[in-house]
Amino acid sequence: MEMKSYHLTILVIGFGLAIGILYLVRRDHIYIRQGFFWIVIAALSLALAIWPGMIDVVGTLLGIAYPPALFLLLAIVVLVVKALLSDIELTRVRRDLRRLNQRIALIEPE
Repeated sequence: MEMKSYHLTILVIGFGLAIGILYLVRRDHIYIRQGFFWIVIAALSLALAIWPGMIDVVGTLLGIAYPPALFLLLAIVVLVVKALLSDIELTRVRRDLRRLNQRIALIEPE
């Protein structure tokens, strides 16, 4: 199987993403939980770069007429799940902040 230019591009993007995420986690710019999510995404892009026919095989097995549409569908689902997880985390942080403000208000003398 010959490697096409877009396979090389995806491979470089996957490696770049993985290195960037590891750098951000190491410098504490991103928590390990979010970093793990993005490392999984980088690994999947590397897998698609190494085995580009995988999306065609999986799409055919699932009975999808145009297998690249499966890739787009999966990308949309991943982004929706990531947005949902981010909203859950934001809600937790805001709840904790509100409780902390209430405790400080009770402790402070008037």
